[in-house]
Amino acid sequence: MLQNNPELKSKIDQLWNKFWAGGISNPLTAIEQITYLLFMKRLDEIDQNKQADAEWMGESYTSRFEGIWIPPEHRKTVDEAGDIEERIKLKHQLGIDKNELRWSVFKFYSPSDRMLEHVQTKVFPFLKDMNGTESNFTHHMKNAVFIIPKPSLLVEAVKTIDEIFDIMEKDSDEKGHRIQDIQGDVYEMLLSEIASAGKNGQFRTPRHIIKLMAELVKPQLGHRIADPACGTSGFLLGAYQYIVTDLAKNAGAKELQPDEDGFVRTSVAAGLTQKAQEILQNTLFGYDIDSTMVRLGLMNLMMHGIDEPRIDYKDTLSKSYNEEAEYDIVMANPPFTGSIDKGDINENLTLSTTKTELLFVENIYRLLKKGGTACVIVPQGVLFGSGKAFRSLRQILGDSCDLKAVVTMPSGVFKPYAGVSTAILLFTKVYGPTDNVINPATEQVWFYEMQADGYSLDDKRSKLEGYGDLQEIVAQYHARNPETDTDRTQKFFFVPWAEIASDDNNYDLSFTRYKEDVFEEVVYDKPADILKRLIDAEVGDIDETDFANVQRGIIRELLDLRGMIG
Repeated sequence: MLQNNPELKSKIDQLWNKFWAGGISNPLTAIEQITYLLFMKRLDEIDQNKQADAEWMGESYTSRFEGIWIPPEHRKTVDEAGDIEERIKLKHQLGIDKNELRWSVFKFYSPSDRMLEHVQTKVFPFLKDMNGTESNFTHHMKNAVFIIPKPSLLVEAVKTIDEIFDIMEKDSDEKGHRIQDIQGDVYEMLLSEIASAGKNGQFRTPRHIIKLMAELVKPQLGHRIADPACGTSGFLLGAYQYIVTDLAKNAGAKELQPDEDGFVRTSVAAGLTQKAQEILQNTLFGYDIDSTMVRLGLMNLMMHGIDEPRIDYKDTLSKSYNEEAEYDIVMANPPFTGSIDKGDINENLTLSTTKTELLFVENIYRLLKKGGTACVIVPQGVLFGSGKAFRSLRQILGDSCDLKAVVTMPSGVFKPYAGVSTAILLFTKVYGPTDNVINPATEQVWFYEMQADGYSLDDKRSKLEGYGDLQEIVAQYHARNPETDTDRTQKFFFVPWAEIASDDNNYDLSFTRYKEDVFEEVVYDKPADILKRLIDAEVGDIDETDFANVQRGIIRELLDLRGMIG
């Protein structure tokens, strides 16, 4: 995290301040414009790395920046030219040498207004069009606008981003941190400056929490994986990295090392077979109702090696979204910011409520195939809310699903964006909404109370020594045993579903409902013995008859007190 790299944090602060001073004060607009620049930088960097790898291996590689790019508005003219010679002539007249669109080339353009014009009229249109007119990326980038207004701002931003990447490379070499996380760090830093960031749910789930959830779910190659409120696609990236890492381990990779949170991760899919890469490309699905988030999510995944992400603009709670029983894995931190328009709620959702934190969980249950597993973050109020909709949702999770685990998290996990206490729900779908449930699918629920996540729980979220409870949660969850995890005085234990569903508990899933407190008897010394130790520590052993030699003050008062209590 940036909080633990002062040099990098300072550079991100500088970048933010330059955009603010340059007239771009809307935070999401600033993030979007910065992301476009990061994307340009990463495209060039990834392309050069692939070229170098291909040369080293003696393989062929076609660069994204090789040849001539014909802007969409000129393609018809070129295609309808009379003969080949005329088409070639028009292609060179109207086209642009792709090599001139590289970050490593245009960053040296001067004067500054030449660079701005080049990026606005050539580089950015190429970026929007590079996946072809039929691609999902091009579709969602159609209305994207490059609005950096001043040549000086672009020059300073390009310089600062280069410096950020230099720091990231240094950090990667010295500490093993991955440069691919730069975009996530930028989001975290920028959003931490915005007091209202959490109001729209537009803040990222901390990467170490995403990694924890991936370790609990263990997604595999071939699983259809979704996030119905994907934001910047952090969960899809987390699932992708888990799968790539797992495949790398199985292939015998030796160089992988745990990160600062104790997780082994890589985004490098170069060692995968072509078939495996194609499977990965086609099994990650994300949806969001914010077009800016859709674009950021697309670029985030593309910068990590997914060429054509399946991220789309959709309201997954609305009547227009009817997918059901489609996915093997759902990982999400859906927004829980209040209510939505009752008239637009999908009729297939049965809960009588407009609270998004309840509707999203029910929708996630419906999106899962039978046997599919979800790992979802919810506010802790979902665990114990007394309303009918709260109770009905918990009953669905226990009766129609195998509710495997409830992991409560401390309130500081989402600071500085929000201070709400949250929990992770992990459940596997057993019965569909129309199935006749004779016996509840859940027999036992495993509870864990996370007390620390390896970071301070204040607004600074500074890295602490160790991993907190993260690695223990993973280890204890996968080793859980209802026969042995029965001590309710500990941080983790099983509770029978029959007990949870009883009239006394009303489907309450809060950890404290079942936690047993331990009261230890404390034996104190007699007051006279305590006073004697105090006196002895001051003046040593005293002949009680020799009071005349004892000065008045604290010692005399202590002696008088001892005489009173005997």
